[in-house]
Parts: sequence; C-alpha cells; structure tokens
Amino acid sequence: MIVLKSQREIEAMKKAGEILASCHKEIAKLIKPGITTWEIEEFVDDFLRKNNASPEQKGYKGYEFATCASINDEICHGFPRKEPLKDGDIVTIDMVVNYNGALADSAWSYAVGNVSPETDHLLKVTKEALYKGIEQSVPGNRIGDIGHAIQKYVESEGLSVVRDFIGHGIGTVIHEKPDVPHYGLPGKGPRIKEGMVFTIEPMVNIGMYHTKMDLNGWTARTVDGTYSAQYEHTIAITKDGPIILTEQK
Repeated sequence: MIVLKSQREIEAMKKAGEILASCHKEIAKLIKPGITTWEIEEFVDDFLRKNNASPEQKGYKGYEFATCASINDEICHGFPRKEPLKDGDIVTIDMVVNYNGALADSAWSYAVGNVSPETDHLLKVTKEALYKGIEQSVPGNRIGDIGHAIQKYVESEGLSVVRDFIGHGIGTVIHEKPDVPHYGLPGKGPRIKEGMVFTIEPMVNIGMYHTKMDLNGWTARTVDGTYSAQYEHTIAITKDGPIILTEQK
C-alpha cells in the first residue's frame, strides 16, 4: 500500500532533508586524497547528533554504520573503512536521517582529487539522470515514466543502469511502497499522486549493469570491475509537481 503524506508530514521530512543536505555539503569539503571513509563516518555521526538528528540506517537489519560508503566499483552499501582514498577514486556516501521521527534519504558521489575523463563522464551523466527522473515525477504520470527517462538517457551516453537496486517510498520507515525502478517502460506502474514521497537514486555503471555481492552480505559491486556512481534525492509530490526535500542549496 502506498501511504500518501499530509502537508504537515512533508514539512517534517523536509526538515530532515535540510539537515541531510547540509551534511553532504560539509562532506564535499572533506573529500580529498588521504581521507578515509571511516573519518567521514565519524563526521556524519557527530554532525547529525549536533543537529538533534540520528542516522536511521544504523541498526537497520543489523547494519552497523551511520553511512554507506561505496568506493569505485562498489555500487552501494559499502562499509566505512580506514583505507585512505586515493587520487582518481570516486566515493558515494549514502545516509538516512531521522529528525523527530521523520526521515530523509540521499546519496551523493564525490570525485577524489583528479579523476579520469571517463569517470568524470560517469558522474555527470548519473547526476543528470537523477534530475531527468525527477522531471517525470508529476501527478498523472506513472512510476515507469521515471525509470524510462533515466534508462533512455543513461544508455544514450554509453553507460548502464543497475537493475538490482531501486528507489522506494519513505516516511517514518526507510522503505515503503512504491518501488521506483530506474529502468523500464513508460506508462507502466502506479500512478503518481499528490502526497507521495519517494526516493529516486539511479546507480549507473561504466560497464555492464550486472551486480555481485561481497561476502559481507551488504556490499554490491560491478561484475566487471568498472566504476559505479549514484545520486539520490527524496522528493515529495505536490499538485504543482515534485519538491526535492534533500536539495543542496
């Protein structure tokens, strides 16, 4: 069942989103060769606490960290670690923020130092794909219109869209309906309605879209070792179109 949110609930989630967006803007200042994702993890934990918020994914289904930190060929759900980032790496930091019971979810990919033209292209296309999906998120459209717009654009740029991980509804729990694939056919899936709140979070690979899982049971990687990027926003649907609750202003 898709739970439609009231204006009051959306405003509460927007406050969580503002904290999350502010945290990402601070992370952007920290990213450089030599820093570790464990240091970023500690920063996020501290930042949220100072803003009277908490990391919702810590403890979720046994997950131990405030962030997911996915490096290079890791698609999603990478563990924070004490290995320094190197020039040319990319890292995706994903987090869910709880502020007074309202949640917001956003991931962002960062270039570490100087990246290759191929990697820079991956980052630019993935971010643009996110916004192309958001453009389709208007009342009357269908969820399939989002995925189709993303897939069409990404593949036109010679890249591939991950199928095994998708966007999702969100509210007082991390995962609600509807499921939001980043691929598929237009005109398919649930009708988009005012009051829906969901994430759009395309994961895009340089090579094949297929995934493989690490032994930790969480971290997904590309099967061919190519780099993967992800950008994610939480959006609310209004009668006038989508509002990005996690926009980094």
